[in-house]
Amino acid sequence: MATLPVFRWRLAPDGYATRRQLRAQGLRPGGQGVAAQLERPRRRRGPLVAYLYRVDLALPVRPMTPARWAALAKANAARRVCPTCRRDAGYVIPTSLGTCVPCAYPDHSPRSS
Repeated sequence: MATLPVFRWRLAPDGYATRRQLRAQGLRPGGQGVAAQLERPRRRRGPLVAYLYRVDLALPVRPMTPARWAALAKANAARRVCPTCRRDAGYVIPTSLGTCVPCAYPDHSPRSS
């Protein structure tokens, strides 16, 4: 089993990038495995770890097709519908509440019907 090269925070050599850095360049890992990792030491806890991928093996990001745009719009619309009252809340329902604010706090907010 090969071990990954470990670099200190901000000291990775050129040619490596995190997923976010690849995305900012219009790239994706493209099926390659993690090539290295960054470690940022912290007090009283384990280090923060960031995984690095090789830029030369990265592939371009796949473009959004009309079907993918439609599926994304449908998923986002479903996140706006309250499971209790079945109304479009006009915002994404918070997962901490699980329902729209008027259903979560019926005594505090007047509902206009």
